[in-house]
Amino acid sequence: MTDLIALDENSRVWLYQAGRFFDDQEISMIQGEIYDFVTQWVSHSNTLRAYGNIFHRRFIGLFVDESLAGASGCSIDSSVRFLNHLGTKFQVNMIERDRFAYIKDDDVKVVGMNDLAGHFAAGEVANDTLFFDHLVSTKKDFLESWLKPLDQSWHKRFI
Repeated sequence: MTDLIALDENSRVWLYQAGRFFDDQEISMIQGEIYDFVTQWVSHSNTLRAYGNIFHRRFIGLFVDESLAGASGCSIDSSVRFLNHLGTKFQVNMIERDRFAYIKDDDVKVVGMNDLAGHFAAGEVANDTLFFDHLVSTKKDFLESWLKPLDQSWHKRFI
């Protein structure tokens, strides 16, 4: 498996938020499966230069350096099947779209999309609260702006 640092800054990234945190044993098992997946990940018979890992015990990131071979629709579909496999095996929703993650007191917290306005009004989150932006699309964006203040994030529209 390629190291994240070795990937081009324009490498594509896909981020997935699990419906719960993983414990240490699960992380070890999932990391093994991620490493196996990314070392065998192909697009039109071309091995992809890829990296994957778990972040903050809850998020899975898959990265592809497309300077050598690009991810195709079929290879992206295979990554979604892989995530669904993990979800089934570990009994967790791996594609949690209606809940937003943020950092508070050095912990990852999650709020439902429809509850964000109430949390904001109650002071649970503020404009400077750091939210995870899973819509970043490159390694560079991941490193520089995966976490961004609410007032600079697309999440703000739900307040």
